[in-house]
Amino acid sequence: MTITITAFESSPDRGRGLARDMRVRWALEEVGQPYEVRLVSFAAMKQPAHLALNPLGQIPTYEEGDLTLFESGAIVFHIAERFPGLLPTDANARARAVMWMFAALSTVEPPIVDADIVSYAERGKSWQDERRAMVNERIRVRLSELSAHLGDADWLDGAFSAADIIMVHTLRRLEGSALLEDYPNLVAYIARAEARPAYQRAFAAQRAVWEAAAT
Repeated sequence: MTITITAFESSPDRGRGLARDMRVRWALEEVGQPYEVRLVSFAAMKQPAHLALNPLGQIPTYEEGDLTLFESGAIVFHIAERFPGLLPTDANARARAVMWMFAALSTVEPPIVDADIVSYAERGKSWQDERRAMVNERIRVRLSELSAHLGDADWLDGAFSAADIIMVHTLRRLEGSALLEDYPNLVAYIARAEARPAYQRAFAAQRAVWEAAAT
């Protein structure tokens, strides 16, 4: 059965690989599964056809046969369960990998997304500077904790897993920032992941969409 995912017709990240379909593309590349991409505009995401796939009107979605999924974390988890290579076979290690997926989505990502909200949606507000300082401190706390856990290991828990896909993609929103540069082992962690051939194929595919839209 053909796997079809949805992605932005014109991504607001300007080809930086930050849109969440990148996580799904990367996971599919890691497990060697071909897939098709249906591009949708911002307007189309709020139309009935897309809302039937994702009631929240977002991307990505995942279709395979009679299965339709939304939410990038759920999709990556499904891919990791459906195809070998992204979850350990040992039950305890598998549980820890799933734990780290939840940690990335529920604990590490929210303050990082908040920082974007402060920068764009709250620009010019009287409280912006105060909010930025507060959010940045929350990010530093999480980065410090994550850095301490990672130490000099290559990946979060033993071999590379779906958890590293979610965590690295989350951290990439901070690339080039002083916040991230304070943690060299996290910078190196991201670089290792970006050097993976599957990541490079997924990034090139997503960037090609933006480049086509920009011409």
